[in-house]
Amino acid sequence: MATAPRFDQIKVGDTLPPLKLAPISRHQLALYCGGSGDHNPIHVDIDFAKKFGFKDVFAHGMLSMAFLGRLVTSWVPQTQLRKLGTRFTSITWVGDTITVSGKVTGKREEGGQQLVDLEVRCTNQNGQDTLQGDATVVLN
Repeated sequence: MATAPRFDQIKVGDTLPPLKLAPISRHQLALYCGGSGDHNPIHVDIDFAKKFGFKDVFAHGMLSMAFLGRLVTSWVPQTQLRKLGTRFTSITWVGDTITVSGKVTGKREEGGQQLVDLEVRCTNQNGQDTLQGDATVVLN
């Protein structure tokens, strides 16, 4: 991870370096099942997914949220993260290539801390957001 930016270096409208991920694979979903303890077959069993009207298995929403956390903690150390909230907007399918991006939406001082507010999102290869969120980090 690079050195965290300083508060006085950041401007509203600045963007975080985007994170382009490899296509979502079935193997990745199986590993996430084990790591997260979420063994819902909708994420790994294509027959089960089709039984419920889906074209295929799809990624866990929390896996996408982890991608957002990875973006933010690639920009600043995890200890500087104060808030990460999300809204799931679309399914992330096997094979989707996700780009995670962020933009500075505000700067403020509160409780003796210099805070930076971010808009963060996961977007698939078709330009559709699959997750939208916001984060707050503290900078020096």
